Amino acid sequence: MPSIKDFLSKEDETAIVAAIKTAETNTSGEIRVHIEKGTDKDDFDRALEVFQMLEMHKTELQNGVLIYVAVEKRTFVICGDKGINDVVPDNFWDSTKDEIINQFKQGNFKQGLVDGILKAGEQLKAHFPYQDDDVNELPDEISKG
Repeated sequence: MPSIKDFLSKEDETAIVAAIKTAETNTSGEIRVHIEKGTDKDDFDRALEVFQMLEMHKTELQNGVLIYVAVEKRTFVICGDKGINDVVPDNFWDSTKDEIINQFKQGNFKQGLVDGILKAGEQLKAHFPYQDDDVNELPDEISKG
């Protein structure tokens, strides 16, 4: 996998942010993407730290979703907040992970994230449908560490 600096082009980032905006038109869920080099910590533990750091736990319905990517480790984690985890089955994120993995294996990092984001939006729609009075509670841009 490339370095964090080379992982996504500006055009790729624009497409990913557009996918987040599109996904969030289907659901009141909030989706964020965080990309970093990686750490010596367990990826899931680090994703939870980032989740807190980005204040994703502060959404009204506790329905934030983070896609965390550790570029140099070639790994990613999808984690959802308590509101999501309380109502979805254990395998809820499997199809989203599969969408991302299929593209990442081919080196299509932007497309993997776009596909995963759109899939997450569709899945969240069933449990957290978009409401006319929904407010975008979290920024849509990609965060980097």
